Amino acid sequence: MAFKEEVPPLWVEKYRPKVLDDIVNQKEIIERLKKFVEEKNIPHLLFVGPPGTGKTTAALCLVYELYGDNWRQNVLELNASDERGIQTIRERVKDYARTVALGGVPFKVIILDECDAMTSEAQWSLRRIMEMFWRTTRFILVANYGSRIIEPIQSRCAIFRFSMLSKEDIAGRLKFIAAQERITLTQEGIDAIWYVAGGDMRRAINLLQAAAAYGGPVDDIAVYKVAGKARPTEVHEMLKLALKGDVIAARQRVYDLMINYGLTGSDIIRQVHTEVFRLDIPEPMKMEIEDLVAETDYRLVEGANEDIQITAFLAQLAKLGKKMAG
Repeated sequence: MAFKEEVPPLWVEKYRPKVLDDIVNQKEIIERLKKFVEEKNIPHLLFVGPPGTGKTTAALCLVYELYGDNWRQNVLELNASDERGIQTIRERVKDYARTVALGGVPFKVIILDECDAMTSEAQWSLRRIMEMFWRTTRFILVANYGSRIIEPIQSRCAIFRFSMLSKEDIAGRLKFIAAQERITLTQEGIDAIWYVAGGDMRRAINLLQAAAAYGGPVDDIAVYKVAGKARPTEVHEMLKLALKGDVIAARQRVYDLMINYGLTGSDIIRQVHTEVFRLDIPEPMKMEIEDLVAETDYRLVEGANEDIQITAFLAQLAKLGKKMAG
């Protein structure tokens, strides 16, 4: 999709917080990091949490406040998912770690983003480097899954666990960006972005940018189109038709969703998984529907015919609806 010239191409970078105080929803973590800045000293750090919660941003804000405008001379930033092997650790990281810092802070910083993607051998090599060069280098490790980091590295780091952002925090940031870019953002649009992105701020901003590229107001229709998801109300209607026994009408609704939103059968089944728990039906029936969802999803992933599986799923829903009515 081609964006209009007046829409910034990289909103996530443009609106990334520059200082720790600008980061939202992580107040306890920010207060602890600010103490490190005041003391001009940090231990090795491990930032753990879901995607889009501010881990990398916090690392960059921390080094910027430590070093000021000269932070790039004292910071090496690597994405460990791209450079995940032992060779990178032995060469680039080790060579940088043994150099002396410039300026008033007596150490350099190496930021390893997505370090949970590093191989086991690379992590064991990194552990040794962290021991050898602790006087001249501090490491900030960023990971989505802390359990994938070997225990010796975890024990050498101060661990900061980032939580999912709240809807109020996401909405506040989106409204700020919309005001700066002079975009009409409706409450329905905010609700739709929250539904799709959850607590992932990065995904929320990208959705806002993509929806704004249409040129009109950013409402729920625009958001669901760019996100490749059906509106929850439409999925509800399809499920209610099937539970009432009208399989033909429900099947037609499925194909309308696939055409209008460009969805696959797997996309619809996975969205049904989310929406089942919002249906006003008895809990035991929700569990039975989830069992059907799991079975249908498995068959689709294994390559079964999409048309047959979707129709069979709707037929099973009709049987459940008849059983509930009886």
